[in-house]
Amino acid sequence: MARVSLERLLADRPQADRAILRATTEADIRRHAIEDGQDPDAEPTGYRPGPGPAGIRHRIGATQAVFAEMLGVPLATYRNWEQGRKPPDPAARSLLTIFEREPEAALRAPATDRGGGV
Repeated sequence: MARVSLERLLADRPQADRAILRATTEADIRRHAIEDGQDPDAEPTGYRPGPGPAGIRHRIGATQAVFAEMLGVPLATYRNWEQGRKPPDPAARSLLTIFEREPEAALRAPATDRGGGV
């Protein structure tokens, strides 16, 4: 990771011309996308929203406390995910995806550390 001092950050001026940025229209952005070979009207690809913790939990038929224990996370952490206060980290999203796609396999997996966190 590169480290830059605060003084250096303050001394370096931005490279962007703010007048040009302010003058850029949606039509300009669309034209640039087309020039770059992109279809500005196409739906995004390669992105799939992560599984929703509440929906997965309901499908499994578990309470919040039981599902948090299955996942190996504190109940408060799980509640934060479910209530949208904080998103699950990448490892937790992967585990939730496994529970979403293959709940039986996730439930069969050995749980050696029920007290650990994700």
